Amino acid sequence: MTPQLQQAIRLLQLSTMDLQTEIQQTLEENPMLEIEEESTSSTSEREQPNKSESELNQQDEQLDLEKTQDLPDELPVDSEWEDIYDIATAGISNAIQAGGENISDYLENQSMEGDSLAEHLLWQLRNMSTSDTDFAIGIAIIDAINDDGYLTESVEEIHAGLVDELDIELDEVEAVLHLIQHFDPLGVGARDLKECLLLQLGQFDESTEGLADVRILIRDHLEQIGSRDYARLLKSTRLSEEKLQELITFIQSLNPKPGSTISPNRAEYIIPDIFVRKVNGEWTISLNPESAPKIRINPLYAGYVKKSGRGKDSSYLRNSMQEARWFLKSLQSRSDTLLRVGKAIVDRQRLFLEYGDEGMKPMVLRDIAEELDMHESTISRVTTQKYMHTPRGVFEFKFFFSSHVSTADGGECSATAIRAMVKKLIENENPRKPMSDNKISAFLVKEGINVARRTVAKYREAMSIPPSNERKRLV
Repeated sequence: MTPQLQQAIRLLQLSTMDLQTEIQQTLEENPMLEIEEESTSSTSEREQPNKSESELNQQDEQLDLEKTQDLPDELPVDSEWEDIYDIATAGISNAIQAGGENISDYLENQSMEGDSLAEHLLWQLRNMSTSDTDFAIGIAIIDAINDDGYLTESVEEIHAGLVDELDIELDEVEAVLHLIQHFDPLGVGARDLKECLLLQLGQFDESTEGLADVRILIRDHLEQIGSRDYARLLKSTRLSEEKLQELITFIQSLNPKPGSTISPNRAEYIIPDIFVRKVNGEWTISLNPESAPKIRINPLYAGYVKKSGRGKDSSYLRNSMQEARWFLKSLQSRSDTLLRVGKAIVDRQRLFLEYGDEGMKPMVLRDIAEELDMHESTISRVTTQKYMHTPRGVFEFKFFFSSHVSTADGGECSATAIRAMVKKLIENENPRKPMSDNKISAFLVKEGINVARRTVAKYREAMSIPPSNERKRLV
């Protein structure tokens, strides 16, 4: 393959975020390229005739006045940036003026790197009044806590690892562990699920109605709650169904993985590559104009190339010009291919756009490749990390490709549509007697869709839906 073709293929498989980085890097390396910005002079010139002569004179006087104003050569050395420019709080001020609900949106959308759970616990430990010995024990305990917030080593193991360096007893390790178990998030440092849930009950006042019953359920009947053995629970606790369901709902509101609330991950944002809209009853697609900056060849440097002739000194400019042209051509080829593939997908999946998952048709890469006379590998590159904004949400191109299952009449049904049917059946089932995978499979067979029990189980697990014995409810 030629270098130009390699470049075109590489740009084709880049995501929108990676493409923006690539364009920025090319702009820095190639002087022939520049960002194409809309000129404001032509706009102002078009607006000038609509203004009266007196208004134009006032503008000229204002400009002259601004030019005569003296600016300080330097700022006071003891001043802060915020003392001169009120930029940092501008976003919050605007949010307050626009409405209170926008304040939380502004703050939540600040994508900042958070502390890990270990860093969060260490920060709290440093702010506690502890001895050097207890601090060392605390560090050892925090090192043994996993991301879910559970202690992965026994107190005896932690003590054995410290006893050679510190002259401590086992109960000292227990005491520091109890201290850490009262840190944020509640339930951290527990050795099992039962202890984790009981620790979280410590935030409630002892006079809270039903708290004692909840504590008994967690301490003595947690396994029965997990297995949905409600008949034995009702018999052993002698509670009414309504009361038992109320207590179980309370227990389910507790967090079984307290460490998951402290996440160091940065928020990831998706920029759609194309927009899909319904205009006058027809589905149309268009490129996202904000997915990449518009670039062009710098006309000034292009003029230098024409005047420079064919000397050795002009070879750098000529090479840069050729590379710039190929880069622009590759970008245009990428855009054209995205539009063609996006249009082909939309044409085949109109029922999904109209009716949702149950309208999804089976489709594989070969279908689009044959329709557009492209290679399957090209379609694979185009559909990876490319996103489509539709009235039903933002989807990766690959979402629209799914395997198929044969129907009784010789037709085909997509796996996505079958998953939607399975989900709908489970949502509408009797919570006291949830449908097993066998019953769901039998129901789909009656509808003409040949799906085995193990296939239903695979689709159910892919949607993170628990089996029937774990979906059982009292009401």
